Amino acid sequence: MANDVYSPTTVSDPKSSFFLGSGSQFLDKVRFPLKVSEVLLSLVAFALEESVSSCSSCHSLYFFEFVSCTAFLFTLLLLILLATTLHSKVGLSCWPKVDFFYTAAIAALLLLSSIMFASGNDGTSVETVAVVFGFLAMAAFCADLVFFLKVNGNPLRRQATPTTNGGPAPPEAEKLNGAP
Repeated sequence: MANDVYSPTTVSDPKSSFFLGSGSQFLDKVRFPLKVSEVLLSLVAFALEESVSSCSSCHSLYFFEFVSCTAFLFTLLLLILLATTLHSKVGLSCWPKVDFFYTAAIAALLLLSSIMFASGNDGTSVETVAVVFGFLAMAAFCADLVFFLKVNGNPLRRQATPTTNGGPAPPEAEKLNGAP
């Protein structure tokens, strides 16, 4: 009888933890590992590019370095923000759009920089492997875009808002202060 009176009144909330991982509001169980692979592949591409000792035409190498480093650092930041509760402290309400446009931009830049670096390198094995990882990172970003569109739809499409066809707004269905 005493157990009935003192039954638990609170229920644990698994979403209240700091690290949400693959069950967060913005990253599902498919996109979370994709974001992690984007971070790792761009890190490997950047590290391999940094190990290139000499180049004859360094412009494409420097551009690839900039893009792969940017992809690594900003994707890691985005992953940390979206996989934890830190995104609520930033003050943005359009995280899906930020995620979509960032992922699309980095995928395009990785494609461009990988093509430029593939055509403008000296043909060493380190440069070739760096280019391969650049294309693999770009493929991970593209896969992330495909899954984003599949799950969330097109973020450019505006949400349908009810219109009044130019007339007055409809009256409230229920008054707040009581009298009907």
